[in-house]
Order: sequence, then C-alpha cells, then structure tokens
Amino acid sequence: MQDNKYTLLIMSIAFDAIGMLSFTIPVIGEFSDVIWAPLSTYFLTRMFAGTIGKIGGMVNFIEEALPGVDIIPTFTLTWIYKYLIKDV
Repeated sequence: MQDNKYTLLIMSIAFDAIGMLSFTIPVIGEFSDVIWAPLSTYFLTRMFAGTIGKIGGMVNFIEEALPGVDIIPTFTLTWIYKYLIKDV
C-alpha cells in the first residue's frame, strides 16, 4: 500500500506540473485549459476514489477552467488531504 501512496504523489506532482504548463505560453496556454480541465478532472477522480475524488475533481475543474489560477496544485493538495490530514 505504501508504494501506491507514493506513486500517487509522484503522479499528482506530474499532473500539477502539466496543468501549470499553460503559463509557459502566455495567451495560447489559457486555451489549452479547455482541453486540460475535463481531462485532469477525470484523472483526479480516478486517482482518488470516493468523496475525496469527487470534491477534488470539482475543485480541479473550476481551478483549471478559470484563467490565471493554474498555479494551485490541486492534485498534490488532494494527496496531502487524503494521506496526511484525513488519516491523522
């Protein structure tokens, strides 16, 4: 189970990095969020099952769809909540 926990962390960091790539291309990058928002929401809900995944997915979709807030690492924050806060 520990391997899966840290695999999810690595995947979370990677997906957050992909989401932040839209900042590298100033104007065109924000249009890429039209594609990335639903894809990342799908990935997040699959990675984190149950209520955590559903709520995280909703927050992620809103965060990715709004211009300028891609800096929020939603995947990693969901991982932190699930493994560091909720399990305590």
